[in-house]
Amino acid sequence: MVLRNYAETRYGAKSWKRQRRIVARIEASTLGMDIRYVVTSLAEGSAEHIYDTLYCARGRAENLIKMHKAQLASDRTSCRSANANQMRLIFHTAAFWLIWRIQQAIPKGASLATAEFATLRLLKIATRVMETATRVHVAFASACPDQALFRTIANDLRPAPI
Repeated sequence: MVLRNYAETRYGAKSWKRQRRIVARIEASTLGMDIRYVVTSLAEGSAEHIYDTLYCARGRAENLIKMHKAQLASDRTSCRSANANQMRLIFHTAAFWLIWRIQQAIPKGASLATAEFATLRLLKIATRVMETATRVHVAFASACPDQALFRTIANDLRPAPI
């Protein structure tokens, strides 16, 4: 069982010109206490909103950047030309966006729901693609594992009708 509470106070370090608002998330469980502090200049908003919505969003953004670099090797800019390195970064970002969208489209109970980007990047599915003037039809092999899951993902990624 986890008990969670939010608190706030004002504090002024010796090096600061004035006191600042401190928001604390206090969590107690059988594993012990976990206290996180956020120093903010925001006067408005509850302590819970500042921690959960603003501070945690920053952490999620940092984790996405870390995945971009580590799992897609987007920090490999070893070309001599700055333009070539910029194109590599653009292609890595496009791949990241596509894999991120695929990850968001996977239903929560599916086997791939918790798959890392590096795992999703390695998925290769043999399909037959038939293109007409108005639509693209993708046919899976009858022995394709997780055929229904891939169909769900493809339908979720389908553009909205104009």
